Amino acid sequence: MARDPESLARRAGSIRLVLFDVDGVLTDGRVLLHSDGSESKTFSIRDGTGIVWAQRAGLATGLLSARHSAATAARAAQLGIRIVRQQAGEKLQMFRELLEQEGFSEEQVAFMGDDVLDLPVLTRVGLSAAPADAAPDVLARVDWVSSRAGGDGAAREFLELLLRAQGKWEAVLAGYLQEEGR
Repeated sequence: MARDPESLARRAGSIRLVLFDVDGVLTDGRVLLHSDGSESKTFSIRDGTGIVWAQRAGLATGLLSARHSAATAARAAQLGIRIVRQQAGEKLQMFRELLEQEGFSEEQVAFMGDDVLDLPVLTRVGLSAAPADAAPDVLARVDWVSSRAGGDGAAREFLELLLRAQGKWEAVLAGYLQEEGR
């Protein structure tokens, strides 16, 4: 759901970096804590595929998480995500440092978050998004809301929207249709 579809399409065309919160966006927000202190999370394969497609299409991707997790680091490594900021208790400060280090402006960044602690970043980026099950205060303030819940394809849906707006979606499809000989 977009607040202003025309503005959304224009702003989506300027995006060069897509950042995601992890818990509640790329996962369903639950953490399985094992008796040895380690933890497990469940990540959507569809979201991961979308991230890989976005990277292949020339978009940078990254993770901005308030808590450190070995599972998050492992998932980022699997997907080739090189921009990973964990233990970002003060997300806005971490975001500003990331922009400076990576050379992006706020307008070139899209961010998908799900909770109130994401608002300082969500209200500054070029395009803000949230999963369908995000906190009500987040849903009321973002540019676009996925029809999917966190950990259940919300990131994929957002990435497809960006790729379509930038005219890159057909190239993603073509790669698979050519393999099929269609």
